[in-house]
Amino acid sequence: MDADEFRQALACWASGVTIVTAEHEGERLGMTVSSFTSVSLDPPLILVCADKGSNTLPIIEASESFTVNILAQGQEELAQLFADKGREAQRFNHTPYENGTTGAPHLTGAMSHLDCYLHQAIDAGDHSILIGAVVDVDTTDQAPLLYCRGNYREYIE
Repeated sequence: MDADEFRQALACWASGVTIVTAEHEGERLGMTVSSFTSVSLDPPLILVCADKGSNTLPIIEASESFTVNILAQGQEELAQLFADKGREAQRFNHTPYENGTTGAPHLTGAMSHLDCYLHQAIDAGDHSILIGAVVDVDTTDQAPLLYCRGNYREYIE
């Protein structure tokens, strides 16, 4: 098996799309993340996987907090902006947000926000598994943005 075969197999897994944001000492960054899941209800824990090459990861580690913004249908451009490392410095230029309980940005229009304190970071190959202790949430009734086989998909009830 080569890396391309592995990547193609993983692309078959349909997932929601999140943007993980963090802020520390006035520096605000975020990254698109599709590796997100719940870990525990009691205590409330979630996990996200962050590329070790991400510039957002050091901000999360320094602030020891982050927000998972679960994107709503129609937010494809926002997902693409936060996935494009070449436009990293522009991500918050025209992106409305409010800071949440932890100080990390809540992106306006997201279907849900989960404010987390960093509970644990686990080294895993070229990624870090970040386990977040959820301290605050808010949700809306919007449809989710979905991603599968390299394309954004519509949620159909």
